[in-house]
Amino acid sequence: MGARGRIIVGLDIGTTKICCLITERKETGGLEVIGFGQSESRGLRRGLVVNMEQTVEAIGRAVEDAERMAGVRVDEVYTGIAGGHIQGISTNGVIAIKGGEVTPADKKRVVDQAKDFAKPVGVEIIHVLPQEFAVDDITGIVDPVGMTGSRLEAKVHIVTGSVAAVSNITKCAQKAGLGLHDIVLQQIASAVAILTPDERQLGVILMDIGGGTTDIAVYNEGSIRHTSVLPLGGDHVTNDIAVGLRTPIAEAERLKIKYGYALASKVSPDEQIEVPSIGGDNTSTVPRRILSEIIESRMEELFKLAYSEVRNSGLSEKMAGGLVLTGGASCLDGVALLAEGIMHLPVRIGVPRGVKGLMELVNNPAYATAVGLCLYDADKPGLTYRSPGMNTFEKLLERMLRWFKEVF
Repeated sequence: MGARGRIIVGLDIGTTKICCLITERKETGGLEVIGFGQSESRGLRRGLVVNMEQTVEAIGRAVEDAERMAGVRVDEVYTGIAGGHIQGISTNGVIAIKGGEVTPADKKRVVDQAKDFAKPVGVEIIHVLPQEFAVDDITGIVDPVGMTGSRLEAKVHIVTGSVAAVSNITKCAQKAGLGLHDIVLQQIASAVAILTPDERQLGVILMDIGGGTTDIAVYNEGSIRHTSVLPLGGDHVTNDIAVGLRTPIAEAERLKIKYGYALASKVSPDEQIEVPSIGGDNTSTVPRRILSEIIESRMEELFKLAYSEVRNSGLSEKMAGGLVLTGGASCLDGVALLAEGIMHLPVRIGVPRGVKGLMELVNNPAYATAVGLCLYDADKPGLTYRSPGMNTFEKLLERMLRWFKEVF
């Protein structure tokens, strides 16, 4: 076997599943999928670790399966983070340009000023995402370095999260024997794998509908403009079905996948389905339309919350690229049609792109975050502002030291 290219691993620690994707960077620069592993996630709720032991075991199973397929050992990973503790804030920074020409140090200094705001105790910055710069009266600048002027301004989107929540994700990975290259907001990772440059430029809403949460990212003019997390996901639909039809959770999930449709009006009132009872002793016959009504009610609530979120951001009129749905729950039949009617936008289902090799393993919206975490390694210079001159270990050490100072 020839020498391996650089190995890049994405670890999606989700509420429903934990997925490990191993990719290899080829000499041509592309990424090739060489390993994939997945396990059921039982230690998280709404994106937060609630049982560390179960989470560590699930991570171990997913990584072990991926390692066996790829024939390599995983040491470091990119992992995602989500949950209701995530907050997105847009801020500005302004500085005087020393020497009359913008230098890389000026660019860093203005971004640092923009992120210098009062954070609540126990909250840490996860991402600093420059949106655009302005030099004197010239606005909409992507990279101001080398430009002449006296005043430099930066518009920046800051993503913050709970110190405890991020620390718990970090500990779970470490207990599973893994180092962390970085922790990435899940919708940012998904966007790397799903959105096209044209969509980011024209204006687009990305909704990653997971098991416990729905992660939203809004892009316009090539940059991220708004992020938020809604505390609803596919598991809430499943739970509604279990309660409404009085059937076990596992059966509710099976019924959702096999017979579910998000628009009840499109389902024949005469079609019947068999629903096992709790305890498994009996089954009952129920109109399929009732199942669809339960699904439609919860998904309608989700899209109305998303519509309100985008409208309140002031960006709803700038979404020429429409709405892109991804995540496991986006695979539910009829979801795109329901979303179009509520969001008043063209809708497409986003399938991961940008990798080669064993693509059939991840050719599903449910794996958008895992693919995006691998692609993020190459994409992050255009997305994230990082302090230069620091290696991965130093960056993580600096971040952890800041966390412990805030907590203790």
